[in-house]
Amino acid sequence: MNAKIKYEFTAKIWQHSAPSGWHFVSLPTKISTEIRENLKWQEEGWGRLKATAKIGNSQWETAIWFDTKHKTYLLPLKADIRKIEKIATDKDIKTIVWI
Repeated sequence: MNAKIKYEFTAKIWQHSAPSGWHFVSLPTKISTEIRENLKWQEEGWGRLKATAKIGNSQWETAIWFDTKHKTYLLPLKADIRKIEKIATDKDIKTIVWI
């Protein structure tokens, strides 16, 4: 992971209110502000930034999206990651994201 910035944080897993909605981790506001101020130029459509994420022993290539309503980036959690890592909604989870 050459020249990537590492962010470590603990945050609560939440599920979007849509039926069978995606699960997410919201990056802390302070981290999101730093990313937005320094890396916004790398965003693609809808505030998407390519990223690598790690939770527990699982590491994967993904993206984070900027949520303009809450002024934070969102990390989506696929079902297979939640299953492998035994992640439940409303649970605090240590997360690492490289941008």
